[in-house]
Amino acid sequence: MSLTQSVKYLKEPTDLQCGQAVLAMLSDKTVDEIIDIVKTERETTLKQMLLCLDTLSIKYIPNRIEVKELSQLPEICILSLETPRCWHWSLYFKGKFYDPEHGVLDDFPTSNRRYYWEILE
Repeated sequence: MSLTQSVKYLKEPTDLQCGQAVLAMLSDKTVDEIIDIVKTERETTLKQMLLCLDTLSIKYIPNRIEVKELSQLPEICILSLETPRCWHWSLYFKGKFYDPEHGVLDDFPTSNRRYYWEILE
């Protein structure tokens, strides 16, 4: 099992690497190790994100679920957020948002639509 026991915050190295940073925080890997798995230094697709979770043997529920309220989130999940400028990946881990662009937050980063994929321990 490659799932981290506690998250160490990582800022995305570039504006296009939020997905890689989320996966690195979730797995205790480096962003470069994640880039090797997802095969891109640019934006990551859902397919690449899920392939990386499979490669790292991190269990998840493959259903995309829309979320409006913080109370609807499971203990650990990957979020896809429609922010004012783009779609963005973020990590929710045991009560905190570890957002590669905005830092460690107590509430959702600014976003219009939000979806999550639950990560299983």
